Amino acid sequence: MCEAKNFYIWLLQVLALLGILALCLWLILRPKAPNYTIVDVTIPQSSLANSEGQNGTIFYDLEIENPNKDSSVYYDDILFTFYHGQDTVGQKTIPSFHQGTSRTRQVIDILNANPRVWKSFVNAISNATAELRVGLLTKVRYKTWGQKSKHHKLDLEGKLPIGKDGKISGKKKKIKLRHHATKKWRRYKV
Repeated sequence: MCEAKNFYIWLLQVLALLGILALCLWLILRPKAPNYTIVDVTIPQSSLANSEGQNGTIFYDLEIENPNKDSSVYYDDILFTFYHGQDTVGQKTIPSFHQGTSRTRQVIDILNANPRVWKSFVNAISNATAELRVGLLTKVRYKTWGQKSKHHKLDLEGKLPIGKDGKISGKKKKIKLRHHATKKWRRYKV
């Protein structure tokens, strides 16, 4: 009877040790979400001058960083939307791509603005009260040790104060997009 009791204690210790080992491996190998940073937003002076019924143009520079040393990231199409108030200024779709471990991808592109929203946005810029909100929506999969994970949804947002010169104003010139948009924010998404 004593030998059986010792065996069960030994078995319990082995299971506890395996559980702690599994927890440690999970904490070490769990992938982190990619970081999205808006490095630059520029509205050309020609777009600011022609606000009457014209399509405006917004140049943007988005940096996508994979902070994982052990996992690569597979991105689905990324829907990138600019808002002024509740109105959609414009949308851009970044095609799906694969990003290796510890890599950074820079996306520099042009967005053609909605002419109905553009006039009120240019007026806000001239009054130095303009704020663009940025929404980013995508799904990613992580590949760790040859195994792909399930899809993980990313719903990010950021606020960009725009100065009279058509560039990001304020002390922070790089704006990091934050996770988990509020319910109020999601209500206005297209």
